[in-house]
Amino acid sequence: MNEVSLIRLYLLRGMYLLVVVGLGIVVLPGVIHHDTPWTPSGGVVQCMLAAFWFLSLLGLRYPLQMLPVLLWELLWKTTWLIVVAAPLWSAGKLDDPSFAMVSDILWVVIVPFVIPWHYVFSRYVQQRGDRWIKSASGATAT
Repeated sequence: MNEVSLIRLYLLRGMYLLVVVGLGIVVLPGVIHHDTPWTPSGGVVQCMLAAFWFLSLLGLRYPLQMLPVLLWELLWKTTWLIVVAAPLWSAGKLDDPSFAMVSDILWVVIVPFVIPWHYVFSRYVQQRGDRWIKSASGATAT
């Protein structure tokens, strides 16, 4: 498997640190101390952001093992920008709340520059996947 350079590991850690600090300031206080009950969808968003914060905290120590978290972040934000924001913008219907959301989500442009794409390709495309059934001998391989 291709080795990831130390500088790339520090870039990943920097990305996780940005998420930890950002969500730690903006989201975490509201999750810990919220005065009124959340709506179900509002609660889902806040709890998912809190989980993302925690997984990013783990990413500081294990940047490669937590890489799927950054890939998920890149994919959902890019999808939202293409499927939701772009049609609103092209129709001239990008209102202030939507524009604020776009501004928050556009930070995703940093993520592709810190991801070690050669590692992603060798780990998630070239490497054999885990088996789906027991081996022929019935023993569990290690």
